[in-house]
Amino acid sequence: MHQDLKSLRVKNIAAALGVSDETVYREVASGRLPSYRVGTGRGTIRVTRRAFREYLVAQGIPAGELGVAL
Repeated sequence: MHQDLKSLRVKNIAAALGVSDETVYREVASGRLPSYRVGTGRGTIRVTRRAFREYLVAQGIPAGELGVAL
């Protein structure tokens, strides 16, 4: 699977940034971190790698220091 097509879960983003899951959920809820839901009911929140890269740039976070391949 092409790397850009594999989406990230909230827990992956939180671990990469060294923050709590709740912090990532707040960024999603604010609209600063675009996401989509998978599944029925509440589902699972996913973020594309492209959206995460764009978020990092917008926030001034150097991607090279993260523990996630982008």
